Amino acid sequence: MSERLAWDRGVWMDPEDFFVSRPGGWFGGQGSLTLDEQLVEELRRGPLANRPDLEVGLSLTRLLHEDFTACGTGGGQRLDDESVMLAIKAHRAVLERLGMEPPRLPFRNFSSFGDYWRRNGMSGSGGWAARRECVESLLGPARDALEQLEGAEYEAQFKKGPTGRFKNLIFAADGPKPKIVLRDAVNNDVEIVSNADNCLVFTDPLSPYGLTWGEMVTWWASRQQADPNDRRTAHALYARLAASLDSEPERLLFRTYCARYGTAGGDELPALIPQVYLHYDPYTRRTPGHTSALARQRMDFLLLTPDRSRIVIEVDGIQHYADTTGKASPRLYSEMVAEDRRLRLMGYDIYRFGGHELARPDASTMLHSFFDELLSRHKRPAA
Repeated sequence: MSERLAWDRGVWMDPEDFFVSRPGGWFGGQGSLTLDEQLVEELRRGPLANRPDLEVGLSLTRLLHEDFTACGTGGGQRLDDESVMLAIKAHRAVLERLGMEPPRLPFRNFSSFGDYWRRNGMSGSGGWAARRECVESLLGPARDALEQLEGAEYEAQFKKGPTGRFKNLIFAADGPKPKIVLRDAVNNDVEIVSNADNCLVFTDPLSPYGLTWGEMVTWWASRQQADPNDRRTAHALYARLAASLDSEPERLLFRTYCARYGTAGGDELPALIPQVYLHYDPYTRRTPGHTSALARQRMDFLLLTPDRSRIVIEVDGIQHYADTTGKASPRLYSEMVAEDRRLRLMGYDIYRFGGHELARPDASTMLHSFFDELLSRHKRPAA
């Protein structure tokens, strides 16, 4: 009696998943792994219900590549002559369903592979290398093509996210507004020419999966010549970021999220980056002809999440919707929603909190629930 190995859909299929465990001998000794013949017969008839053909085809290709390489070198292949023929037939069926030309193997099993290499001068000195190259020439192209398809399918999961390429973050200004110039218009290089000491600039390469708190701490440690593993380094970065916040509602939101950094796996959470300059308008409203094309230059918070989303979180005080007298201003409101539309069309996600909402007694609980759902929605897609 056999027991099929359990599959976790969150983990990419492995060649070992084509095997079943059979019990040992009379005294219950160590069992053995043999090809799951029922599984490979299902594959010949059609796709599996719980695994896509691309995943199955790549794993089968790797299994055949590994076992024929083992047969041609030190031995230790997991299949035998009969089971490898079944695996080859299933492999051919899967690749044909994917619209690919299956490899044309000039042998049927391991025994005929031995005959093939002896007839074609792959014995004696240098035989192992020649046989490895032979297997690679026959199965390598299929593996490479499937891996390219796998990569394209994985990238296709990142349907959201802005266009353009990350270059730098200018954030956490705790004094006068920085003055920025375009130093090299060809390369789009910016330079802060005034008040640079009041803000932070992150220019390290960004990983494909956003910016984590652990990566931010490592970056800060390199700036401060500090130990990234010393908790005081992380605390100093947190204090510096918090110093840039303008209001108690902003500080509450920041404290509530950052408390997660101290939990298990906190270093892998997306960093909550405060007071980020999204763009810079060198003109003022007093400048003749100024059209207010860039209504909002700085966002309250930014998250660069593992699914490659860029999430803007705004805390709206009265200045977002009322004039200096406290009277509701349709103009200010219109500017705000127009800018939101522009950011959404660029691929940003925007979430807004009212300052009054964050002054309620249950605000912290509400924020915890919000961040739970937000992080769950923007997880890194399963490989």
